[in-house]
Amino acid sequence: MDIGLTGGTMEGLRVILLGANFELRLVSLVVRSLEVSDHVVIFDQGSNDGTIELAKKIDCDVVEYDGESRAIPLAKKSLELPGCKSTLIVKIDSRFKLRDLPLLINRARERWDVHMAFSAKETELSNPQEAIYAESEVVHMAASHEGLLALSKASNEESAIDLPEDLKVRVLYSKPVPKVQQRESLATASRFAQLFYWMLESKHPLLLFGIPGVVLFFVGYKLSGNVLDNFQEWNETTIGVGLAVIAVTLMGLFAMMVGLILYIMGKQVKQIQSQYDDWPKKM
Repeated sequence: MDIGLTGGTMEGLRVILLGANFELRLVSLVVRSLEVSDHVVIFDQGSNDGTIELAKKIDCDVVEYDGESRAIPLAKKSLELPGCKSTLIVKIDSRFKLRDLPLLINRARERWDVHMAFSAKETELSNPQEAIYAESEVVHMAASHEGLLALSKASNEESAIDLPEDLKVRVLYSKPVPKVQQRESLATASRFAQLFYWMLESKHPLLLFGIPGVVLFFVGYKLSGNVLDNFQEWNETTIGVGLAVIAVTLMGLFAMMVGLILYIMGKQVKQIQSQYDDWPKKM
């Protein structure tokens, strides 16, 4: 089986994308993989979206794989493909990020006979080299042709420590990324925050004049009822306070009117501009 898309800078490397229903990530994964490899193959585990159809459009081979994500069946299935010096198998799921692909490519460049990572819980404390194949799910695996042969001949009850001593083997646990509570930004905190952020960025007149006008009008109205009624006599001080209260109220009312006028004028200007933009098309 030959791959329609070829390229890359490392001769003899095959990248196998293992998973299902990753249509939205397929093109970016294939393009990035072809930058550093010679062949890309998809081990499809039962996709029901457009993954297979899209792969055919970009001339990427798809192999139906109904086995488990275990080291031994993956090695056996990989050996059914045309020979390559090294093979990189990457499981595509929600935990995999495209930025992790270059690191995995480097693992294949390090010429390990077997370099694989098993998924593990945060409480996993055992030695990964002693993990039983039948109980360990592969997250990624880089293996040479000799490494694949050794894995294909292994038993499900064995572990990586039972591989031949002349092979260069490394096994790790791939722990999930810790969940860190992120602070919400102003634009994503709530719908009101999104509206406020948009008004702030667009310099909306209802924000620049309307909101301050409402605040000033409300403060002036409250002061006119609570402060002026408490004055027993009128003098220079009380008259100054009274005029200040009236000025605050009038400024608030004026600001609200300006905000509404600018908002209406902005709508009218946009409507006129749209008419002039459409005018050449009508000629």
